[in-house]
Amino acid sequence: MNRLAYIAIALLALPAAAVVPETSVLGADSPTIQSDRSITFKVTAPTARTVQVAGGDGLGPGPLTMTKGQDGVWTTTTPAAVPGFHYYWFLIDGVRVNDPASRTYFGYSLETSGIEVPEPGADYYAIRNVPHGAVREQWYFSKVTGQWRHAIVYTPPGYDQRPTTRYPVLLLQHGMGEDETGWTRQGKAQFILDNLIAAGKAQPMIVVMDRGYASKDNTVARPTTLQGMRTAFSAFEEVVLHDLIPTIDASYRTLPDREHRAMAGLSMGGMQTLFITLHHPETFSYIASLSGPIVPNMSGERKIDEGFQDPFDSKTAYEGAFADAVGFNKKFKLLWLGVGTEEPQVFHGISRAVRTLQAAGVKVVYFESPGTAHEWQTWRRDLNDLAPRLFR
Repeated sequence: MNRLAYIAIALLALPAAAVVPETSVLGADSPTIQSDRSITFKVTAPTARTVQVAGGDGLGPGPLTMTKGQDGVWTTTTPAAVPGFHYYWFLIDGVRVNDPASRTYFGYSLETSGIEVPEPGADYYAIRNVPHGAVREQWYFSKVTGQWRHAIVYTPPGYDQRPTTRYPVLLLQHGMGEDETGWTRQGKAQFILDNLIAAGKAQPMIVVMDRGYASKDNTVARPTTLQGMRTAFSAFEEVVLHDLIPTIDASYRTLPDREHRAMAGLSMGGMQTLFITLHHPETFSYIASLSGPIVPNMSGERKIDEGFQDPFDSKTAYEGAFADAVGFNKKFKLLWLGVGTEEPQVFHGISRAVRTLQAAGVKVVYFESPGTAHEWQTWRRDLNDLAPRLFR
C-alpha cells in the first residue's frame, strides 16, 4: 500500500471538528488539525515582511508561504498530513523561529516545534488505563570520554513493588539530530511498552535510552567519511560496553547476561546497533535496526553516502559477521530489520540486504511500515512489532 492510499483510508475515521493537538502548549488555540487532516498554522508577527512554515515531509511540500491578516496574524493551511509526529518551524523574514504555541522537541540537532497528528484506531501508543512503568533519569560518569553522561531509563510496571524480581534489558537508541529524550517524548516508547506488557504480549523489561554521541576529545563528531563514522561509532561502542552497561547493571535489577540483553536503534542508532552487536556476540543476543541504512563496508575514506550504495555480500558485509549462517543463527536469538515503505532511496538497501541474508540461510525478521517514511510513526510501529519478540 502506498503512502497516499494509506492516508485515504485513515481519512475515513476522522473527527468532524478541528482540534488543537496534544503537542501545543496549555491554553493554545493553534495549530489546528482539520477534519481532512490538513493543518492550519498561525503566528502573530505584525512587522514581518514574509512568514513561512516548514517542517518534515509528513506535512507536505514546503516551506508554505503564510498570509498576513489585518490584525498582524499570519496563517496558512497545509495539505492533508501523514498521521504521526512531525517537526515544524516558522521562517520569519528568513529567520528560523519556533512556534510559541508548541512544545519543543530535540530534533534536527536543536529544540524544534512539533505536532502530533492522530492516526485513527492507533491506540497502541496511547496513554491507556493499564499499569504504567516509570521513566527515570540516569546520570553516570564515562571513563571513556571523561564526561558526565545522561540516559533515560524505563522500568516496567511493578518494578518498585517487586524488589526481588530481575529484568532483561533493551538498549534503545535514537537517530541523528535527536537525543536520548526522543523515544519517550516523540516515540512514546513507555506507553507502547506499558500497553504490550498489560496485554501479555511483551515481557516486562528495562529499556535504556542513552545519548548516541561520544567522543574522546570532547568534540561533536560529524563524520563525512566511512572511516570517520567508524571512529565515531567506536567511541560510542566503548561507552556502551565499559560505562553504560556496567552502570545499568549496578543501578537496576537486571539479568546481567547476553541472553537477557538486546540492542535496537533507529536510523543512525540502527547503524550503531549493527556495528556494536555484531562485534560483541558475547554481550548481546537480540539485534534490531529500525530504518538503519545498511553499510556493507565501513572501511576507507569514501563518503558515507557512497558506502550505502555498495552491494550487500552476506559473506563479507560487517567484517564477515553473517558468513557462517548456521553459527550466526545459533549465537543470536533475533535479528530484526525494519523500514517504512515510503522512505528515501538510501533506505531501500535494507530490503535488499534482507533478501540476500535470507537466501544465505540467516534468520531475519523483516517488517515494513505501510505508508510512512523516515519518521516517528514508522518507528513506533517498529517498536510495537519488535518488543513482543524480545526475551522469549
